[in-house]
Amino acid sequence: MKLFYSPASPFVRKVMIVASMRGLTNKIDAVKTDATKGDTALDAANPLGKLPCLVADGRAIHDSHVICEYLDSIGTAGTALFPKGADRWDTLTLAALADGILDAALIMVYERRYRPENMVVQSWLDRQQGKIDKALDLLERSPPTWKTAPDYGHVTLACALGYMDFRHGGRWRASRPALVAWLNQFEKTVPAFAATTPVG
Repeated sequence: MKLFYSPASPFVRKVMIVASMRGLTNKIDAVKTDATKGDTALDAANPLGKLPCLVADGRAIHDSHVICEYLDSIGTAGTALFPKGADRWDTLTLAALADGILDAALIMVYERRYRPENMVVQSWLDRQQGKIDKALDLLERSPPTWKTAPDYGHVTLACALGYMDFRHGGRWRASRPALVAWLNQFEKTVPAFAATTPVG
């Protein structure tokens, strides 16, 4: 399998963690790619030019959720990260909430990265921060738990919190001790989290 990736992407981080948890790391050839500058091979696999993108069994698979579910379906180590039955909806809902945090956090980064300072729309940044704060406050009141091992929803949340540390200075931590403790426990349980700390 070939994975187009960037070491700074939280969505790539999800994929790398899932691959590790399911015993697939050694079966993936990771190809570092700068999607912002255009990459012919990436564009051929994913016309959106977005990372991550996995090429496996003659098909291109994207985005991160789909890649993670594919890897989970073929992995043999550990336990399945996408549960069956009613638990599946809890997992997917938590993952969607965490992806929403990531989307808002990325929008904030891009707003400052790609606009001149005098054209940055503060009201737009405030709106994104409000989404993040409401989601984190909800999770702080009742941090998610796992039975025997973290699932895909937990992985996604950990990557969202990790991205908030990486690109937003970890400011989320000051008023959310329960979530800080949750992330510490996740890191102890899933060694791949520390091993995939973003750079760049």
